[in-house]
Amino acid sequence: MTESIESRNMRKVRVGKVVSDKGNKSIVIRVDRTIRHARYSKTIRTFSKFYAHDEKNEAKIGDVVRIMETRPISKTKHWRLVEIVEKAE
Repeated sequence: MTESIESRNMRKVRVGKVVSDKGNKSIVIRVDRTIRHARYSKTIRTFSKFYAHDEKNEAKIGDVVRIMETRPISKTKHWRLVEIVEKAE
């Protein structure tokens, strides 16, 4: 019993900026990260886009949000909105 509760808390969490809110109850989040090139040691900026479920359509373009991994909701949505960290101006 306690093992399933602990594994539930091991879900991945990401913080990123909303780049699209066109879909109904869906948002697209861009998560930026920096990596070090293995051979040349140059710092490279890269990003990933995640599709997340926004039940109340709260998030707008430019908001910084926190998302959490969840069960598959659709073909591309495997994340859900946890909170809006910072509202866009």
